[in-house]
Amino acid sequence: MVLLLLYVFTVLLFLAHALGTIVGALIAGRIATTHKMKFSLAIGGLFLLGGIMVNFMLPGPSWFALADILIAYIPMAWIGGKLAEKLTQ
Repeated sequence: MVLLLLYVFTVLLFLAHALGTIVGALIAGRIATTHKMKFSLAIGGLFLLGGIMVNFMLPGPSWFALADILIAYIPMAWIGGKLAEKLTQ
């Protein structure tokens, strides 16, 4: 039971980081009149800095910190930027 709760909380935490980055990048890309991808990736970079700081201040499993930093920020910001470009055409 405890392992199931740990798994659920880990997945929810990763989704919070990833979806927050996508939504932030999408909004930044929609607001920007030009250079939509640059603004979206800048938001992803800010989220990445915050994620690195959180992983140092609140240490968790190494695999989660690595997956969180590598997958949840810059790739999700790129997806948000692509969505913003597609929605404004």
